[in-house]
Amino acid sequence: MSRSLRGQVAVVGVGETHYYKRGEAPDAEFKLALTAILAACKDAGIDPRDVDGFASYSNDRSDPSHLAAALGCRELRFANMQWGGGGGGGSGAIANAAAAIRSGLAENVIVFRALAQGQFGRFGQGPRSNTISGDGAFTVPYGLMSPAQMFAMKVVRFMHQHGVEQSALRAISLASYHHAQNNPRAVMYGRPLDEAKYDDSRWIVEPFHLFDCCLENDGAAAMVLTSADRARNVSDHPVYLLGAVAGSHFRAGASVHNTPDYASSAFKTLVPRLYEMAGVAPKDVDVLQSYENFTGGVLMSIVEHGFCEPDECNEYFVPSRFQAPNGDLPLNTSGGNLAECYMHGLGLNIEAVRQIRGESCNQVRDPNVAMVISGPMVTPVSCCLFGSEATL
Repeated sequence: MSRSLRGQVAVVGVGETHYYKRGEAPDAEFKLALTAILAACKDAGIDPRDVDGFASYSNDRSDPSHLAAALGCRELRFANMQWGGGGGGGSGAIANAAAAIRSGLAENVIVFRALAQGQFGRFGQGPRSNTISGDGAFTVPYGLMSPAQMFAMKVVRFMHQHGVEQSALRAISLASYHHAQNNPRAVMYGRPLDEAKYDDSRWIVEPFHLFDCCLENDGAAAMVLTSADRARNVSDHPVYLLGAVAGSHFRAGASVHNTPDYASSAFKTLVPRLYEMAGVAPKDVDVLQSYENFTGGVLMSIVEHGFCEPDECNEYFVPSRFQAPNGDLPLNTSGGNLAECYMHGLGLNIEAVRQIRGESCNQVRDPNVAMVISGPMVTPVSCCLFGSEATL
């Protein structure tokens, strides 16, 4: 029997809450999770009581046993958390859910992420304590405190080595904000961005301007996965998982910034496995959703997934290439983490599904293959490919 996930599992439903600025959600994080899950079940046309598995990542606090009780699930057969990696676990959670379904551990698995920063505290901020221990003891006393500072070091190294100009990062930001203007769900809907506004925005930490950095939001997002055979019976528009992988390269998790391959988004060892499982190549990808904690991670991820060479970035990264519907690689077509919302990247997976369904606010013409890159520059990272019926 083949060990591949290709075409064995499908997404049959997606759901989201309203997205709020960090700290402004009126509901508790657990309720936000339930709201998104119920919306995904309604979209799938399945009874929430038939859900028998949950998969999440980034230390989500909504416990599957409590979710199952609140939803009235008849049985809980699978509960899984992707360790580490922050947003790098988004596609990894999908891989875990798919593996559970493929192996018979569960039938209908919810992949979800919920955030209520007003309830539990703010992500993306340096520690506020008089003492520090562990890896942070080697960095925080010297001012290396926030994610922006930590990731900027990797990006600066890459840009220096390959002569990458600021305009390449700007193109990514402009594409996300361009798409958000057509997406009423987006937090930055009605707040367009142009080159002058980007260039005039304040530095957060070089090479990141304000608009190179992701949003911070409250809300929740969820997806319903089931077997491909079952999906054809319950859904008019199943979207098939072609491949999903997670992991990291040699010593990617080395502490205090001493990994040997430093200027990397951490996908080099994953990409060959992803393309082999899915049976596709970069030229087959119709639309790309690439996690933007910061634009530099998108740039390195696109290179490491084989869309261009490192020394070609200045020519490749231009706004027209990334804009739907006419660009040859439409990028982050919902607005992404920069301009739609920051739900630790699960919104990117949902947008990939919408593209294959033909339901995006920035719809690409007749897409068959959608890629999602989750959480660059962390460990582990993950990525996945979704396909239409025509790809099977």
